[in-house]
Amino acid sequence: MSNIKVMTIFGTRPEAIKMAPLALELSCRPGLEALCCVTAQHREMLDSVLHIFGLKPDFDLNIMQPRQTLSSITSKCLLGVEEVLEQARPDLVLVHGDTSTTFAGALAAFYQKIPVGHVEAGLRTYDKWSPFPEEMNRKMVGAIADLHFCPTVTNRDNLARENIAKGVFLTGNTVIDALRTTVVKDFTFSEKVLNEIDYVNRKVVLVTCHRRENYGQPMAHIMNALRRIADAFPETELVYPVHLSPVVQEAAHQYLDGHPRIHLIAPLAVDEMHNLMARCYLVMTDSGGLQEEAPALGKPVLVLRRETERPEAVRAGTVKLAGVEEEPIFLLASRLLSDQSAYDQMAHAVNPYGDGRACQRIADAIEWHFGLRSQPPEPFDGGTAREL
Repeated sequence: MSNIKVMTIFGTRPEAIKMAPLALELSCRPGLEALCCVTAQHREMLDSVLHIFGLKPDFDLNIMQPRQTLSSITSKCLLGVEEVLEQARPDLVLVHGDTSTTFAGALAAFYQKIPVGHVEAGLRTYDKWSPFPEEMNRKMVGAIADLHFCPTVTNRDNLARENIAKGVFLTGNTVIDALRTTVVKDFTFSEKVLNEIDYVNRKVVLVTCHRRENYGQPMAHIMNALRRIADAFPETELVYPVHLSPVVQEAAHQYLDGHPRIHLIAPLAVDEMHNLMARCYLVMTDSGGLQEEAPALGKPVLVLRRETERPEAVRAGTVKLAGVEEEPIFLLASRLLSDQSAYDQMAHAVNPYGDGRACQRIADAIEWHFGLRSQPPEPFDGGTAREL
């Protein structure tokens, strides 16, 4: 019997962080032939992740253009992936999460009647406009997919409410697997300022803010809150790796330039971001991935959004929803920076997202699906104490 061809398709840095350890796991399985296709929806940020994990794509569509639109990304991905699938003829296509690459990759596979596996399946806000366009991307992929790899019980239950029960596996999140590779004790940052910060005696707040739904007034409120935090708490240092989006760059520099304890730096490679997160005091973010990564490192998270598709961490107590209004953001951050018991309650909560074995479970599930093993993997138990 010939090996089962499994192709991973991804295009952004967050996807790469979560798919790289899975691609490497698949390449170690003797019954599987692992193929990798990147769309390069995000070029520079994607390449840094590939380098860190030592992953060389078999196919690179290189679609990124300045100020690209959602329509251009999706159409280029769809046509490019179509050609790749015609050439490679995989037995299974794996896509991740909720990007335009994810949707286009799944749709291209569907058009060629190739089964689709959805990694990080079942996340929902039930608001089609937030996050935009991610909520509809993941729902449409869920309708296409044959195998659904859910990080948490909540994600599995979301699919069950949509009458998706076949081919569903509870795996944990692959980002926890990635952290095991990237976080090390003695780490030197490429940014000089990050090596000069006193992480022991200063309260370092790691900030990210880049979501499309936060463009405009919400982002202005967030930036004003950040500056107030820096002004009100002289023991803090805010570190903000600013996304390459021109809209985000303009807002960050307009509101935050010139403050001696707000450090606006270039986007960080994944290993640098993970090691900065491991050393910081608090994370403030509108990112999805950081809501999963930070709890694994014992860091409280304030989510700079109106809702989150990751409610498990809110229930567990590792994450609080801060919204996008200046005053609530400032007050929540102020409490964590001034009330040690409130901080400890969040920092010591149990991580609900994984135990570092998600990639193993997904690979096992694929082997079981294709008859290469007799039993499906044991499901992730839904929340374990931190081991990092």
